[in-house]
Amino acid sequence: MRNLLDRENVEKFISDLKKQNKKVVFTNGVFDILHVGHLTYLEEAKSFGDILVVGINSDSSVKVNKGDKRPINSEQDRAKMILGLKPVDYAVIFDEKTPVEIIGKIKPDIHIKGGDYKKEELPETEIVEKNGGTVEILSFVDNKSTTGVIEKILDVYGSKNGK
Repeated sequence: MRNLLDRENVEKFISDLKKQNKKVVFTNGVFDILHVGHLTYLEEAKSFGDILVVGINSDSSVKVNKGDKRPINSEQDRAKMILGLKPVDYAVIFDEKTPVEIIGKIKPDIHIKGGDYKKEELPETEIVEKNGGTVEILSFVDNKSTTGVIEKILDVYGSKNGK
């Protein structure tokens, strides 16, 4: 898949981009069922630099974070969808519960998180700042979530399952 970075080579690849004076922005998430909140978030994240790298939780990581019923879409499908969005330059799939390990390899100039997080509570803040980067928290977009989409689908179609 084009622009899906290999975990083993991501460090050198990003390092080469930085040598070209590219400002590397990193963000991460599950991105299970894409919605306008994801797109708005990624567009804003991209505005912080030249290259936007999106870390995508692997299927096993999603199960740890969201429970056994998730993800709805496979990690390969989610990566392909994310890479199809205009603001996204590269993606990388990670297996851990948090992106701390992959951030340690990428060493982004800026790490972006949504407004539902606090910088001081993020496990990745320490590694980002240790490597000379900054953490930026975007404003929270209310009522835009994959969980909300799933709940609406169940609300609208759920009663038809028993018929």
